Amino acid sequence: MHDENATPESRAEADENPEGHSRRSVLRTAGVTGTGLGLGLGLGALAAGGGTAHAAASGASAEAAADGEPAAPAAQGRTMIGVPFERRKTVRVGIIGLGNRGGGMIDLFLALDGVRVVALCDPVKDKAAGAAAKVVAAGQPAPATYTKGEHDFVALCARGDLDFVYVATPWDLHFEMARTAMLNGKHVGVECPVAMRLDQLWELVDLSERTRRHCMQLENCCYGRNEMRVLRMAHAGKFGRLLHGAGAYNHDLRGLMFDPDYYEGPWRRLWHTRLRGDLYPNHGFGPVANYMDVNRGDRVTHISSFGTPSLGLAEYRAEHMPPGDPSWKETYIESDRTISLVQTAKGRVIRLEHDVSTPHPYSRINSLGGTKGVFEDYPERIYIEPDHTDDAWGDFSAYAEWDHWLWKEHSDPPGGHGGMDYIMLFRLMQSIRLGLVPDFDVYDAATWTAPVPLSHASIKANGAPQAIPDFTRGLWKKERQGMDSPKPQDDLRRNG
Repeated sequence: MHDENATPESRAEADENPEGHSRRSVLRTAGVTGTGLGLGLGLGALAAGGGTAHAAASGASAEAAADGEPAAPAAQGRTMIGVPFERRKTVRVGIIGLGNRGGGMIDLFLALDGVRVVALCDPVKDKAAGAAAKVVAAGQPAPATYTKGEHDFVALCARGDLDFVYVATPWDLHFEMARTAMLNGKHVGVECPVAMRLDQLWELVDLSERTRRHCMQLENCCYGRNEMRVLRMAHAGKFGRLLHGAGAYNHDLRGLMFDPDYYEGPWRRLWHTRLRGDLYPNHGFGPVANYMDVNRGDRVTHISSFGTPSLGLAEYRAEHMPPGDPSWKETYIESDRTISLVQTAKGRVIRLEHDVSTPHPYSRINSLGGTKGVFEDYPERIYIEPDHTDDAWGDFSAYAEWDHWLWKEHSDPPGGHGGMDYIMLFRLMQSIRLGLVPDFDVYDAATWTAPVPLSHASIKANGAPQAIPDFTRGLWKKERQGMDSPKPQDDLRRNG
C-alpha cells in the first residue's frame, strides 16, 4: 500500500503493531531460549512492560507510585554499580554480526594488544569467512565460525573460552543476544539501542545483577574528542552550575535505507512502520547524560515528546523506487523529526532530536549550558565567562588542554568516526585486562535507551510526559566516577 494513500484504519493497524516483522528478525526474535518476545504487542506493552512480572512487581515502591513515577520491580541480585571486571591478561572476544558495523569493528579489535578474536557469528557465510580471514591475517589462530542459521549465536555464547561478546546486529536482535550472553556467563557489549521495549530494559538490568555480568551500551559518541573535552570542562566547573543540554541524531539516511545492498534486508527502514518516537537516542543522549552525571548524582525523571508528520520516506520512495519494489507495501508512521524534552531530578533539561528521513547535514547537536556559559557543536563553538565577552563565540580549539587523557595518549587513533570507535574499544579492553570498573554499565544502557519506547508513548499521548524508570533503584543519589575516570597507573605488562 502506498503511504500517501493509506487509510486511517491501515495506519492505526500499523501503529499498534510496533514490533512488526522483518526479513531476518522473525526467527531470531521468536524467543530463542523460550522467553518469547511477543511480536504482536501494542503500545501499552511497548512502553509499560508487555504484561510481564515487572508490570506488577511485588517489590514496587509505594512512595514512587504515589509520586507518579514507574514502580521499580524488586531487585533479583546485588547492584552492578562499582563492580570491576575480573582481571585477565588476554581478553577473548566473540563477535555476533559481521555486516557494516561488525565487519568494520573487527579491525579495531585486532589492532589492540591483549585481545584475541576467538569466535565469529553471522548467518551470511561469506561475511563470516571474510572476517575470519582478517583474524588469521592479523597473526591470530583461525576463529571458530557460527553460520548455521538464525540461532547459531546461542552456540557461540555457550563457548567456555570467551570473556566478552560483542553484538552488532539489527536492533530487533539485541535484547535476545545480550540476554543469551549473560545467561552463559559472558560480559556483553551491544550496539545502539540495547533493546526496544521497557520490559526488556528491566530484564537486562535484572540479568546483569543476577549473573554478575556487565551489559553495556557501546556508545562510541561518548568517546568523541569534543565530547570528552566538554565532559572534563563541565566537571571542572567551567560552565558553572549546569542547566541544560541537547543531543541528536540528525542524519539523512534515506538513500541508505532504500539501498538493498547497504543493510542486510530492510530491517532499519521497517522500524519506520512500527514506531513514531525517537528510534536512536543514544548518540545524543549518552554524552549529555555524562556531562550531567546522570545515574551518578542526578537522574532523568520524565520525557515529553512531539513528532512531525511522516512524509520524507514516502516522498523519497516516490522519486527513487520503481513500481513493484517491495517498499511500496510499507506504511511509514515514524515522525520525520522527533523532539523530546527530558527533565532531571535536579531540574535540568535535556533536548533530544531524531531525524533520518529529511535532507539535513549530519549533526548530533551536542550542546551544554550552565550559569557561566555554553558550548555548541556542529560547528563547534564556545562562550564562557570570563574568557568571552561581547556576545561573540570563542574558539573551542583553544581549550585543547582539557582533552581527556585517552585523547592525549591516542592523538591520532585509527578507525572510523574520527577515532572514537578505537578509543571506546581501547578503554573497554583496558578496563577488562586491568580489572577496572567499566566507564558505564547496564543502568546507563537502560537509561539511554528508554526514550525509544517512551517517546513513542508520549507522541501517542499528544506530548504527555512519560515517567522514566529509575533503573538504579535509588542508587543514582550516590556520586561516582564515570567517563572521566583517571588514567590507570597499573602496567598492563605486569598483568598476570
